[in-house]
Amino acid sequence: MRTQSLTLKRAKRLRKPLTSQELALWLRLKNRQLGGFKFRRQHPIGPYILDFYCAEARLAVEIDGAAHSTADQIAHDQRRDAYFRERGIETLRLPASLLKEPNQATTHLLDVLRSR
Repeated sequence: MRTQSLTLKRAKRLRKPLTSQELALWLRLKNRQLGGFKFRRQHPIGPYILDFYCAEARLAVEIDGAAHSTADQIAHDQRRDAYFRERGIETLRLPASLLKEPNQATTHLLDVLRSR
């Protein structure tokens, strides 16, 4: 129970400082702008916090910057993705560089959502 409380507090703190890539995507996701799908930002599930989450599609969207290319981080991301898979949640990882073209990223994301 304490872990969930700490995770929720951390998620609330993370909602304030968005990276430029997160902001670019959030501006296209909030208020059901993307195909009518509702997204939450910095959403806690278990011990983890998702960048974005669509409950109706059971889809986690993670923005991966350069830090996600280290061996340790790749192993961590694989464990994290497995945790979500066990709970019926698919993880879509978007490279931060793709968000330089936010329309391309949202088109890809909408294709994934519609295919679910």
